[in-house]
Amino acid sequence: MKNKCYAITEIAGCGVIGVAAILLRYLFRWFGPGALTIVFGSVNGSVWEEIKVFSGAYIGYGLFELLWIRVGFRRYVAAKCAGLYGLMGGIIAFHYIAVWLFPAVAPKAEPIAAIIITSLAQLLASKLVLSDLTPEDYFAPAVFLLMLYYLMFFSFTIYPPKAELFRDPASGGFGYLENAVEKH
Repeated sequence: MKNKCYAITEIAGCGVIGVAAILLRYLFRWFGPGALTIVFGSVNGSVWEEIKVFSGAYIGYGLFELLWIRVGFRRYVAAKCAGLYGLMGGIIAFHYIAVWLFPAVAPKAEPIAAIIITSLAQLLASKLVLSDLTPEDYFAPAVFLLMLYYLMFFSFTIYPPKAELFRDPASGGFGYLENAVEKH
């Protein structure tokens, strides 16, 4: 019974995460600059901002799911961490492959591709949780990787490095602070 309930929440999560990420994508535009909109919303069209909103929605739904379903904590954290890094790697890989092969349609396809990649991350995590494998053996590395993710999330959101991953394709700027300075 618990496995069936978990599988249903994972499937429902694909839609919930997709909708939440799309809403987070427009949070900054709708409400303007503010601490929460800069941290959790998308301030420009860079790949990092796409990763930020989808991974934020993925983690938010994962926390809800953890409290609701009550699967093994260590197993769940390790599985969701694998899904999170798969999600981030998938979005980055799709972006650069799509830009290389189809530069004209890549920006329009990225949100749809990110929803599909998020669904695959959900599938990966659920397969790990429900399988006979022992992802809980990787709990300590998963916790380290989650701390690394949060370090990247908060530091790169405020002060993004001058790398292509963080460049806004429309303005050529990096992050909110640089774009705000350029506008004034």
